[in-house]
Amino acid sequence: MAEAILGDHDQYSCSICLELLRDPVTIPCGHSYCMSCINECWNTNDQKGIYRCPQCRQTFNSKPPLNRSTVLAEIMEKLRSTESAQSLAGPGEIVCDFCSGEMIKAVKSCLECRASYCETHVQLHYNVPALKKHKLVKAAVIPVCPKHDKLLEVYCRTDQKCVCMHCLLDDHKGHDTVPSTIERNEKQIKLTDTQTKVKQTIQAKEKELQKMKMDITSHSDSAKKAVENSKKVFSELVKLIEKRSNEVIEEIKAQEKADLDQGTKLQKKLEGEITELKKREGVLEDLIQTDDNIQFLQNYKSVSSSAGSDELQSFSFQPYCSFEDVRKLICELTGRLETTWTQEISKTINKVSDLATKRPPIDIVVGDKVRVKPSVVTPTHKWGSVTHLSVGVVKKIQGDLLTVDFPEQRNWTGVVAEMEYVTGAGSGPSSLDSVIKIGDKVRVKPSVVTPTHKWGAVTHKSTGDVKKIQGDSLTVDFPEQKNWTGIVSEMEIVASVGSGSSSLESVIKIGDQVRVKPSVVTPTHKWGAVTHKSIGVVQKIQDESLIVDFPEHKKWTGSVSEMELVTSADIVDIKVGDKVRVKSSIITPKHNWGGHVTHKSVGVVKDIKSEDVIVDFPNHKSWKGILAEMELVNYSDADISGSS
Repeated sequence: MAEAILGDHDQYSCSICLELLRDPVTIPCGHSYCMSCINECWNTNDQKGIYRCPQCRQTFNSKPPLNRSTVLAEIMEKLRSTESAQSLAGPGEIVCDFCSGEMIKAVKSCLECRASYCETHVQLHYNVPALKKHKLVKAAVIPVCPKHDKLLEVYCRTDQKCVCMHCLLDDHKGHDTVPSTIERNEKQIKLTDTQTKVKQTIQAKEKELQKMKMDITSHSDSAKKAVENSKKVFSELVKLIEKRSNEVIEEIKAQEKADLDQGTKLQKKLEGEITELKKREGVLEDLIQTDDNIQFLQNYKSVSSSAGSDELQSFSFQPYCSFEDVRKLICELTGRLETTWTQEISKTINKVSDLATKRPPIDIVVGDKVRVKPSVVTPTHKWGSVTHLSVGVVKKIQGDLLTVDFPEQRNWTGVVAEMEYVTGAGSGPSSLDSVIKIGDKVRVKPSVVTPTHKWGAVTHKSTGDVKKIQGDSLTVDFPEQKNWTGIVSEMEIVASVGSGSSSLESVIKIGDQVRVKPSVVTPTHKWGAVTHKSIGVVQKIQDESLIVDFPEHKKWTGSVSEMELVTSADIVDIKVGDKVRVKSSIITPKHNWGGHVTHKSVGVVKDIKSEDVIVDFPNHKSWKGILAEMELVNYSDADISGSS
């Protein structure tokens, strides 16, 4: 019954302890809390005399009376009675420290007793006066100080961590510290504000989504109407062609009938003349065959005159219309129609296509990293020094055109529709994409927080063999996961142990000298006082994390995959005037190669500013790099390659 009344338990939970309300009280703004929770919240408030609701932030000038909400308390008790049946603890769940036999799930943990209790055993903390003062929290592993084995009750703002009371006397002596409850309240206020902003953002995004759905539906309906209209127009066009073709056929038939009528008349007339001639031929034949000379002579004159010697009229069929000419005319018309139709329909299709392809993608803005799409064979404004591998920064967008600064060519002009957005600081193909090939050993770059196709069983420490490359995707066999799919731009080549620092994380051990890899832009745990030039000693290694003592920063925390071993040969003091070159282990310098610098180029250090170094190369003056990527060149080497 209580379940049906309450529905979602979360809305009846105290927003301070996040548990079902116990001794619930309702303050004037309408929000309810556990009596002990709201009292403790207000008692620890720094601003005396001002009381705020932890949820809506409404302010009260005097402390409101806290009267127990009887009806709400009864509902809570009914719900607890339905949940009183003991349940076994599942994997990862906290077990009651006082239940014997079965592993019963704990519901509360006491920070004073440092023990966890099931629903039955926790009742003493609600009923015994001495135990009521103890701080109960949701069942969890109680955090204790690893050094003093004491409860963590204080927050050190200097080191941004929770400590025990004993820590205040040694490691954190003189630090800015406050009770954890005060720090929690301050941070909760900030989180509440952040939560409010997130909710507002969600609402705004939901409105955008709703509008987008409506726009998509409208666009789809518009497309359907366009299809229907096209079908109608083309059907009418077909009907028009059929109608006109029928008119031509009828005209041909009419001409045929007129010519045939004339031919029939001539034919009948010719047939009549032939009949008459045959009759006269019979008369002549009879006279010629007669034996009576007198009769022959008497009839000769009449017969011979009627036979006559005049030329007979000649007849021939000459039609007015030549249907062979008509066939030629139809063929010529068909050719012209096909040519015109092909040209015009192609223009129409291209214009329809242009409506989409010339529309600027909504995600490309000034400052984005872009490259030419692989599907573009030749850009509208030509390549110049740019290639498919080039990655540049958008400098200006004007209509369909954009201006991009590539390392190979500044102020390059292109068409927005021909470009694609490049994600990640090192995700452009200008770095490692063109180097990685089938059979190479690779790993996920330290700068990639989450791969596009997710981690699976793979980690930053995993090293695998490239099995297949197709476009921007590749398939890798890792020891932890076969046929893992990734993006080329998210991977880096792992060299052999003797060829550089790419695969040394498996070799790093306590006592080694290390530094942050040059390829790491920002370490996972931030820089602190450390830089790329800093060299420290490993103090502790645990899983993927390690603790390093740097001269600038003791007990610095980093990730193993972001570090590289430093040998005695690596510790070289580069100064102005030295001859240097880019280390062979560096695939792409942080500030790129420029147009003429290579691994063979040798230049003279012109200036050093913190981690940055300015070098004059023979073919590139004032080239900018970082010290960690450079190595000294002895004079014999410089003589050999100085002109590179």
